[in-house]
Amino acid sequence: MNSEYRAQIDRIDDEIVKLFAERMDVAGKIADYKKENNLPITDTVREKQKVQDLLEKSPEKYRDYVRLLYSEIFELSKSLQRKQNAEGTGLTAKILSAIDNTEKMLPAGASVACQGTSGAFAEQACEKIFKHPNIMFFSSFEAVFTAVEKGLCSYGIVPLENSTAGSVNTVYDLMLSHKFSIVRSTRLKVDHNLLVKPGVKLSEIREIYSHQQAISQCEGFLATLSGVKIIPCENTAVAARMVAGSEDRGIAALASRACIRNYGLECIKESVQDKGNNYTRFICISRNLEIYPGADRTSFMATLPHEPGSLYRLLSRFNALEINLNKLESRPLPDRDFEFMFYFDLDTPVYSAEFIQLMNELEEVCESCYYLGSYSEVI
Repeated sequence: MNSEYRAQIDRIDDEIVKLFAERMDVAGKIADYKKENNLPITDTVREKQKVQDLLEKSPEKYRDYVRLLYSEIFELSKSLQRKQNAEGTGLTAKILSAIDNTEKMLPAGASVACQGTSGAFAEQACEKIFKHPNIMFFSSFEAVFTAVEKGLCSYGIVPLENSTAGSVNTVYDLMLSHKFSIVRSTRLKVDHNLLVKPGVKLSEIREIYSHQQAISQCEGFLATLSGVKIIPCENTAVAARMVAGSEDRGIAALASRACIRNYGLECIKESVQDKGNNYTRFICISRNLEIYPGADRTSFMATLPHEPGSLYRLLSRFNALEINLNKLESRPLPDRDFEFMFYFDLDTPVYSAEFIQLMNELEEVCESCYYLGSYSEVI
């Protein structure tokens, strides 16, 4: 009996494929007509009327499935029409121009903005990306974005996410209010160490300073210390510098090993983070759109219509074009109640036809779209 059912399914699928190909052929002819008559690819009124007609013809128990099926078919038809008509956008032209006009390599000695001070993890990430960077330190992530936006520094380094503590929400929020492009990213293994002035013992410590992300990554270790006050500050390296400059022997810092040498401190507990595979992903930002050879990752932010299916319509394009989605993050829009900006990381070469086709279609399915850049990741 099972083989009989499979044979029936095979026969039906053969018919579906033939009819689908026939439908797409007609959609191609409609694309020619629309191009000749200067008509838009999308006809929302026609789509709604068509779905309603199909639902009326469908058995009631299958209507939700029919709605879902034809939503996908409409998206595929429009994708074919755009590709056939080579319908480009201003965004596509901007990307292609950046590919043509960007130098072959990042400048070795660029001016780079980092948050914190010497010994910060951002400094280490910067030195992985640039050979001989001229680093300028700033007190906040916002100051880094502003320095790049105003041209004070050519590039900036900011953390985006940590493998154990998650996304750096402050940076995501700043991405909504600043104009920039991502030109490179890197992953840095992060080890947090308990640093003190020379000769200080663990039993003497009454206060520990560090960045909030570092504190959250070391919660297990910190919970073992009774009577010790944990105090967040703007940066792990700033915490180390503060300990070095203080006369108080009862304070310590969670910071990198580089701070031992930089500030003359001692490490009394090393690698105190909760998990050994603790990595932070940093991005390198620029005021200008620069796309360097080998770019195989793309980031963009989008707001979508506040209606059912809007996110699905965008995700279905990734599926249709076989583009892998590495990350999807949502952040609330500050001036709109219960509405969100979505951040996407895509795994796709910037030179592929699928990437160009997706860029051509983004602005239609999104209420607004902000292309952040295409880049490669330094290992």
